[in-house]
Amino acid sequence: MNDDFGKLYVVSTPIGNLDDITFRALSTLKSVDLIAAEDTRHTRELLNHFDIKTSTTSFNEHTDIEKAHDLVAKLKDGMNIALVTDAGTPIISDPGVRLTKLAIDEGIEVLPIPGACAAICALVSSGIDLKVGFSFVGFIPEDTKNRKKLMENLKDETRVMIYYISSHNLKKDLKLLADTFGEDRYASLSRELTKKYEETIRGKLIDICKSEEEREPRGEYVIVVDGIDKRVLRDRDINRWLDVSIEDHLKIYIDKGFDEKEAMKKVAKDRDLKKNDIYKMLKVRS
Repeated sequence: MNDDFGKLYVVSTPIGNLDDITFRALSTLKSVDLIAAEDTRHTRELLNHFDIKTSTTSFNEHTDIEKAHDLVAKLKDGMNIALVTDAGTPIISDPGVRLTKLAIDEGIEVLPIPGACAAICALVSSGIDLKVGFSFVGFIPEDTKNRKKLMENLKDETRVMIYYISSHNLKKDLKLLADTFGEDRYASLSRELTKKYEETIRGKLIDICKSEEEREPRGEYVIVVDGIDKRVLRDRDINRWLDVSIEDHLKIYIDKGFDEKEAMKKVAKDRDLKKNDIYKMLKVRS
């Protein structure tokens, strides 16, 4: 890193409750030379509330790449810049990655200033065991082709999944999740996190769908969906071989180039048996 360069701070801001801003975030927003904001009008309301006079400039998903280069040039001239979005942590389903990537490529130090994040808030209040890990999916695509492709890739996901849902897509996205993962899959739906009308509904996807059928969607939603049980996947993998003879099963792997010993190991694993069991079955039938 070049000590003459400025620093780019990726600053998390409240997702609703202004009391959630950190002392470090306030200090950073006051001390930097410029704030690059998703919406300068929205950010100015936050800055005015905390009596912060720092200048702002617009940087969002519609900003062309030249603006990113311009900000990087300012950083290389020694300016310190803070990157913020309308709410929460920048780059998590929000614009900003073009700027951070370009800054990193130019040898500029990029520092995170942690704070509120809707995905993490919903995750830790879901009641779902996180030992299996979790995956942040973000918004589900609106076009049919990409929606189908995404769900196909995730239908056997064993990790807990986090989705963002806008109010106008709530009912169709909930139905899609129930159709993909099964109506009995456990989930947690949160809306208006940290705000006055914050609410979380927990239970089976079918019950969450029913609870939202008669209500008008309002605000932003986060849904946390439990992953598929690994034992269910294992049982399904075993069952798919039940109608295949041991000989045909062995031949599948031999045709793929495995020697007989390795093929027998794979057949045993597929059927949740010991290798010796497979050997005995083949010997009896020979």
